[in-house]
Amino acid sequence: MKTREIFDEIRGRNNRFSLRVRLTLLVSAELVVCVLIALGLFILLDDVIPMNSTLFLLIDLVVISSLIGSFVTSFLSKLFFDPIKKLRKAMEQVADGDFAVRLEDQSSSKEIMEIYSGFNLMAHELGATEMLQSDFVSNVSHEFKTPITAIEGYSMLLQGSDELDAEQREYVEKIIFNTRRLSSLVGSILLLSKLENQQIPLNPTRFSLDEQIRQSIVALEPQWEPKNVEFDVELEDTAYLGSENMLRHVWDNLINNAVKFGPDGGKVRIRLTREAKHIVVTVEDEGPGLTEEAQKHLFDKFYQADSSHRQEGNGLGLALVKRILTLENGTVTAENIPGGGCRFTVALHVK
Repeated sequence: MKTREIFDEIRGRNNRFSLRVRLTLLVSAELVVCVLIALGLFILLDDVIPMNSTLFLLIDLVVISSLIGSFVTSFLSKLFFDPIKKLRKAMEQVADGDFAVRLEDQSSSKEIMEIYSGFNLMAHELGATEMLQSDFVSNVSHEFKTPITAIEGYSMLLQGSDELDAEQREYVEKIIFNTRRLSSLVGSILLLSKLENQQIPLNPTRFSLDEQIRQSIVALEPQWEPKNVEFDVELEDTAYLGSENMLRHVWDNLINNAVKFGPDGGKVRIRLTREAKHIVVTVEDEGPGLTEEAQKHLFDKFYQADSSHRQEGNGLGLALVKRILTLENGTVTAENIPGGGCRFTVALHVK
């Protein structure tokens, strides 16, 4: 039976007592029972130790009733509030992107059954929407790759022609530039989609992490050489067991961002240190830093701190970094440096 049908069925069931009525009846019964028990104890004690004063009766009723009431109330609060705690935990899982979580909707309380069934319906619909969106993005992006590659190839053939004038050459260069940007965007979307659906095996291997970072710096020379960026690099010799191919995307994105947002003639500082349980990599730039709003959404897909889009980018680089490090059981954080600049800190668990 579908989740919505189950939900409708539960809503249509007759339940004689609502949650509010049950709580009221239980609390009333608790008070009566506490008073009766206290009165019984007083009569029992009065037979052993005669007490003629009504003051002793009042003290006995208050003290014993309070003790019994505290115990029973603690039990009742657990009975009524445990389902709410269970719901809160499940909602946190949904907020973290786990749409497969479900709650057992068999309960003696009609309200709890309705709430749990409504939650299950919500999680089911969100999961279906997420899957549909993921499949759509993956399929469309895959279909884009072939025509984009064809456009870029033909444009490069035109670029080598001697029959074009200066203006036409400029147009061809712009076509090639923008097709490469579009190709990069499509590639990032496909990679992120596969990582989110865990369709890419990580295949961990042991490799030199410090050497990989050096290779990323060298590979990005076309980006930092025209800006005369200097590098201050201190890397400890570190062997790491993880996905070598995926982690290369992490360093390429972080170093490229430091170069892109830093000033001409600026400096990029990179540190790699090995601690007891973690390997820590920091990448610092001398750029304008991050606004408070940017820090909240920095790792969201398609978010760009530069809303004017003056800087080249598609807003997927840091989302890829975050996803890759999550799969590697690592973390990444960003913070502003006092005096200017931004620092990204990557922590990898030592395996």
